Amino acid sequence: MATFARPENALKRAEELINVGQKQEALEALHSFITSRRYRAWTRTHEKILFKYVELCVDMRRGRHAKDGLIQYRSICQQVNINSLEEVIKHFMQLSTEKAEFARSQAQALEEALDVDDLEADRRPEDLMLSYVSGEKGKERSDRELVTPWFKFLWETYRTVLEILRNNSRLEALYAMTAHRAFQFCKQYKRTTEFRRLCEIIRNHLANLNKYRDQRDRPDLTAPESLQLYLDTRFEQLKVATELELWQEAFRSIEDIHGLMCMVKKTPKSSLMVVYFAKLSEIFWMSSNHLYHAYAWLKLYSLQKSFNKNLSQKDLQLIASSVVLAALSVPPYDRSSDASHLELENEKERSLRVANLIAFDVEPKPESREVLSRTLLLSDLLSKGVMTCVTQEVKDLYHILEHEFLPLHLALKVQPLLTKISKLGGKLASASSVPEVQLSKYVPSLEKLATLRSLQQVSKVYQTMNIDNLSKTIPFFEFSVVEKISVDAVKHNFLAMKVDYMKGAVFFGNKNLESEGLRHHLATFAESLSKARIMIHPPVKRELKSGETLSDLVETVEKEHRRLLARKSIIEKRKEEQERQLLEMEREEEAKRLKLQKITEEAEQRRLASEFEQMKNQRILREIEERELEEAQALLQEAEKRSKKKGKKAVLEGEKITKQSLMELALSEQLKERQEMEKKLQKLVKTMDYLERAKREEAAPLIEAAFQRRLAEEEELHDREQHQEIELSRQRHAGDLEEKKRLGRMSESKNLFQERVVSRREAEFNRLEKEREERINQIIQSRKQEREAKRKFIYYLRCEEERQTRLREEEEARKREEMERRKREEAERNAKLDEIAEKQRQRERELEEKERQRREELLGKSSSGPSRLADPSALSRPAEAAPAATAPAAAAAAPTSGKYVPRFKRVAAEERGVQPPPAENDRWGSGNRMDDRPTQHGDRWRDDRKTSFGGGPPKSTSTWSSSRTHDR
Repeated sequence: MATFARPENALKRAEELINVGQKQEALEALHSFITSRRYRAWTRTHEKILFKYVELCVDMRRGRHAKDGLIQYRSICQQVNINSLEEVIKHFMQLSTEKAEFARSQAQALEEALDVDDLEADRRPEDLMLSYVSGEKGKERSDRELVTPWFKFLWETYRTVLEILRNNSRLEALYAMTAHRAFQFCKQYKRTTEFRRLCEIIRNHLANLNKYRDQRDRPDLTAPESLQLYLDTRFEQLKVATELELWQEAFRSIEDIHGLMCMVKKTPKSSLMVVYFAKLSEIFWMSSNHLYHAYAWLKLYSLQKSFNKNLSQKDLQLIASSVVLAALSVPPYDRSSDASHLELENEKERSLRVANLIAFDVEPKPESREVLSRTLLLSDLLSKGVMTCVTQEVKDLYHILEHEFLPLHLALKVQPLLTKISKLGGKLASASSVPEVQLSKYVPSLEKLATLRSLQQVSKVYQTMNIDNLSKTIPFFEFSVVEKISVDAVKHNFLAMKVDYMKGAVFFGNKNLESEGLRHHLATFAESLSKARIMIHPPVKRELKSGETLSDLVETVEKEHRRLLARKSIIEKRKEEQERQLLEMEREEEAKRLKLQKITEEAEQRRLASEFEQMKNQRILREIEERELEEAQALLQEAEKRSKKKGKKAVLEGEKITKQSLMELALSEQLKERQEMEKKLQKLVKTMDYLERAKREEAAPLIEAAFQRRLAEEEELHDREQHQEIELSRQRHAGDLEEKKRLGRMSESKNLFQERVVSRREAEFNRLEKEREERINQIIQSRKQEREAKRKFIYYLRCEEERQTRLREEEEARKREEMERRKREEAERNAKLDEIAEKQRQRERELEEKERQRREELLGKSSSGPSRLADPSALSRPAEAAPAATAPAAAAAAPTSGKYVPRFKRVAAEERGVQPPPAENDRWGSGNRMDDRPTQHGDRWRDDRKTSFGGGPPKSTSTWSSSRTHDR
């Protein structure tokens, strides 16, 4: 960021940069100066710098830079010289406006320059089709390229100025002036979107002004000057909104004015109130709220009559007639009769809101509000004497429509009065806020009212009426329109009628199933019958006999008392039950109401969304139609202009003008003109051909004579130039001979010098050649040595690689041999192990065979001598002697240690004197298995347990094996 010792230096630097065409750098320099905190003390130079700064911003269309600079300058001069900020802002807006106007004038000049007479040079069929497809005409294109950027910048200028001045009480007049200029900008160029945004900006400024009341320079709305400025701004907003036909924005402006007045608790001047009610009546008329429109006219009439001293009798009569006709235009039935509860609440709230706007109460009281209605309005007209000021036609019309009973002739009497009333109206000379009053706009509503009154009166006289006769009594509309009007009236309970097209008749009837008179008549008849019955059959009175005793009176009283108590308890229970049911019903009704309200709100939202979408589509279609209509009008004007210039008759007179017809007409006209032009060109070609042929025939002898003259002149010139060249050659040859004689004396010296130079150069050449040969030999020798060294190195690398390969192969062969050797050893060891296993299996088979033979022998012996079985010592002896006898066999059976050996194998081995391998522990019967090994001291308890458990001497192993074999 550039720094300057003084503000003058910054201004001088910016001017220098502008002079050399560097506006961007100048703008950055001034911007850095303005935003710097070093230069916060205001001087006159600051104002000059800001003037130059805003000029650069406008030239370069830098709105953000301008806004930033003006905000910084406001903080600099706020407390010192606020008028300087006002001057800078005025200069800024003036420059922006001038640039926008200049761009607009350029666009207009460009459009006029393009408007030429030749149709083929201006609007060809291709151009017409292109403009129709692209939707962009020449004017629109020029506006987009030239005018639109400057209009955007001007709009940003107004927004920037309003944002800067919104909270400054010292510049309220400038704020109001800027708002007025922005309104005029939107009005002049029909900028509806920008106008809505502008209204919203001003509305937000006022809301923030009331929200933040502790600001230092906040405007005081209670001051008369400030209030008048804000009111003038709002009324200007209201006028522009009505001129742009933005009725919703106009109504919001009305609410803004009313809210502003309620805020300060003051009523505006009567002149402003006249404008207020005039615009309010126009808004209500455009929204088809005839009741509110009539009330607004009544307020306007009261103000004009009370405060306008220059009001003439004619103008007063015209205004009073407008008030009465507006009141008569209100439909005679209430449209909210069949509405839902939510709709009624919304309508009530809307009515109260509009009533506050119409009454313009700055302190509205809810208890003093009156419901607006047509009946109340007509009574107000009579009480305020409005009927005395209207024209005779309006009086007659009011009397016929409201008081006379003419079922068949009401509409016929109203029709001539409406014709006269439609011709009344005009400009008001003395009421400036109401420039013009036209009574003809009320005629359609009055015709509808006359139709309703006729149907109402006919329904009171006739029950059935022919459709043709009914159509004759209502000359305003066809019967289809009358039917639509009657449908709306029947919907809102104003009429009760049916249309039967098969019979061609209209049936009128009562609106309710039972009339009031019939209901009262039946009640009176019932009372009379009751009195007659009592007179004919009087009630019998029971008398007590004198002989009856009252002994059971106490018992009766007690029974009655108990009955009353029981009845009381029953009543209380019923009350509690009823209250509980009521509470449940209320809860259910509340739930239903909330559910219905939710459904209604959702339906309303969907309806509003659909209506918005429909309105959006209609607006788009309407814009497309308007656009096509504008293009058609432009084409029509061009066609009329062309026809006037060429003296032709105007096209499409009395026909419906469409863009397609005009396009076809333009294309046909251009085709005809092109054909005519082609004919003209053919005729011109033929004429030019004849003319050129005649010219050539006349020019042929002249060209031949000129050629002969030119030929003779050139031949003479050639002879003269040839003689001159021969003479010059002779002179040059003579001079050369003399020069040769002069130089012939120096030939010997030349030869000597030549020999000396040649010999010197030859010696130098020989020396250089010898040096070159020596250098070449050295290079060859060095390259030979390099190649030799390279070959040796490559040979060494190859030998080393071969050696490494050989070593690697030897190592691999050694590894293979080692693996083969190991495999052979492993195979031999496996073969030995297999052989040993086979021998062991053979030995086991032999042992099994011997054990089988021994069991057979034992079985044979047991069958012959059972006494031997009873002696357990006989079987235990071989087991006792087994350890000593089988010592050599244990060494042979050592390789099989660790394997399980059945008992019968061990017994057989013991008998053969071979020690069997030690058996593994039996996991399943270790507690009950007998062991034949010698009992040690640690196993003493086992023998005792066997003896005590069995109750006798221990059984032998062979006995157990035998029994096991038998079991098998």
